[in-house]
Amino acid sequence: MKVRKLISVLIITLSVASCSMEEDEFRSSGTITGYDIRECACCGGYFIEIESETYRFFNLPNNSNLNLENPTFPIPVKLNWIKDPSACLGDEILIFKIEKQ
Repeated sequence: MKVRKLISVLIITLSVASCSMEEDEFRSSGTITGYDIRECACCGGYFIEIESETYRFFNLPNNSNLNLENPTFPIPVKLNWIKDPSACLGDEILIFKIEKQ
């Protein structure tokens, strides 16, 4: 039941976000600053600073031109994102579009 609810929320969120954004327009600028190497149940991913706030993300969208296999931090980026509605620690975001600056 929880999984079904989570999937529904994600689908609705993605639909609303994609309808409200123009294809070529970026809403934010940020800097990927490094890995989250903390050891906890909800840790991991990458740190990104957006407008003086630090968030984390786990995945890049398929249309990304970034390669995070062997990155050199910091990485300045432009992106479209929302706060993850199913966030564990509250600092996770979902990225819909991202491009290296």
